[in-house]
Amino acid sequence: MIMSVLWTYPIMELVDSIDDSGKAASPLLPENIKNYLIDIDGTVGEDIPNEEPERMISAEAYPDAIMTINRWFEEGHQICFFTARTEEHREVTEEWLEMKGFRYHSLLMGKPRGGNYHWIDNHVVRATRYTSRFTDLVRKNAEIEVFED
Repeated sequence: MIMSVLWTYPIMELVDSIDDSGKAASPLLPENIKNYLIDIDGTVGEDIPNEEPERMISAEAYPDAIMTINRWFEEGHQICFFTARTEEHREVTEEWLEMKGFRYHSLLMGKPRGGNYHWIDNHVVRATRYTSRFTDLVRKNAEIEVFED
């Protein structure tokens, strides 16, 4: 499966970083800025399967999601919608996001389907499972899986 991205707004200015050996490493966002990767179907609006694209344009959006995501955008955070919709659904997805008033920087198509995601990265990854509504994020301690040291 091919994933592709479309940038709609300029990406935040990145900060140079150095690895433990003193070599240049991948640049980072400023500490106070987050990269939000946000699912679409069932997270910011009605859950529409790829097999029923005719329903995508008329899907309901969750008002609290629009308000929260647009606030994060205004605060300078990076907003990337990361969806299991395929590239053939890009146009209707962009139209829907615009029609519903979502502000975002990028749209990444082709996320693997099926859930049960396990993201492995050399940067801090935080996951927030959406269950019923968007609110301010709160901190909670939880048990996580990590690689053995």
